[in-house]
Amino acid sequence: MDEAIAKGAQMIAAAQKILTFTGAGLSTESGIPDFRSPGGIWEKYDPSDFYFQKFISDEHARTTYWEMSREFYSVIKPASPNRAHLAIKTLEDRGKLLAVVTQNIDNLHHKAGNSPEKIIELHGTVISVSCLSCKKKYDRDEIEARLDSGITVPYCDDCGGILKPDTVSFGQAMPQEAMERSIRYAGQCDLCMVLGSSLAVYPAASVPLHAVQSGARLIIINREPTPQDGEADLVIRMSVSEALTGMLDLLFA
Repeated sequence: MDEAIAKGAQMIAAAQKILTFTGAGLSTESGIPDFRSPGGIWEKYDPSDFYFQKFISDEHARTTYWEMSREFYSVIKPASPNRAHLAIKTLEDRGKLLAVVTQNIDNLHHKAGNSPEKIIELHGTVISVSCLSCKKKYDRDEIEARLDSGITVPYCDDCGGILKPDTVSFGQAMPQEAMERSIRYAGQCDLCMVLGSSLAVYPAASVPLHAVQSGARLIIINREPTPQDGEADLVIRMSVSEALTGMLDLLFA
């Protein structure tokens, strides 16, 4: 494994425009469980209850959705960036980071100090809420306070429309601008690093493939195999924070 860490360090050293693609395996080390893992939230709730069309058409479904979302938010809100998040910030500080494309909704790249303009949240964020009708945006904690007061389903102050956290639900369209930016950066990077993603959720998982097809080298760090391991120049199956900090220690310590 030391040989793989050394190779990864060499690839980082040679790169000038690094695109990091981050998934749930990055955030589990900050105490945020993967939705799909044993003990994850989908063992308690049925994912089919949270399809976007059901959310907008069924008051009871909205009640259940907010129960689930509040439970998840209570875990995310106090979470802190781990060593892997801080390592990505180091890449930015060293002038090597092109962008962070993340499937995570936990705001930890922002907490780690990466420039907001470099962070692309493909699946949205839990820290804000928007009206689906007039698009008015609310701070999540303002909505949490309403729910704490006994309201089960919040609605927009301005137009009475349905409020929903700014995360992408099953059956909801991906944010087009975020996806387009991700593909554009994938075409510009010279190294793509997949950090803690199973690469099973599309269209997000097409981003590393686009990077490879555009000539970039590919590193995948994930505890489990991924469908794109065969495309990678380097695959490391271990803790993301251990692998990434090991590489940067060789370069910058």
